[in-house]
Amino acid sequence: MPATLLTTTTTTTLDHARSDGENLWVPLAELKSAIGWELKPEGACRGDQCVPIPPGREREYFSEGRFNVAALARYIGQPVVHDAESETWAIGEAAGARNSALRSLEAPDFTLPDLTGRMHSLSDYRGRKVFLASWASW
Repeated sequence: MPATLLTTTTTTTLDHARSDGENLWVPLAELKSAIGWELKPEGACRGDQCVPIPPGREREYFSEGRFNVAALARYIGQPVVHDAESETWAIGEAAGARNSALRSLEAPDFTLPDLTGRMHSLSDYRGRKVFLASWASW
C-alpha cells in the first residue's frame, strides 16, 4: 500500500516507500522528487540546509537502497506521527522553528475566500492593519 506523507507545506503519496515500525524508508532514487531532500557528500540536503548523517549511525538512515525519512526528521527535531492502518505519516515543524515564528509576533500566512468566493491571503495585507473575526459552532 502506498504511504501518504503530510508535512507543513505538502501532501505526498509515496508509491514505493516502505514502513517498518516507526521508520519510513523511501527509495534513494525518489528522495528528491518525493520530499525535496537529496543526498550529497555533506549529508542529506534540502536547498542550502544540509544535515550530516551521524558517524556510526548510517544503518539508521540507509538500508537496501532506501533512506529513512522519519529518522532524519526526528534527528533534526521534527515530530513524527504514523498511523499504520492508513499508512499515513505526518512530519511537523521543528520546535525551534515554531518558537522563532511565535517570538516574531508575525502571523503565518493563510488564504481564505470572502463571501463572493474571491481569495484573500494575509500576506496581501502586510504592513496594514487587519481585523480578523472568527467563529466556530462548537
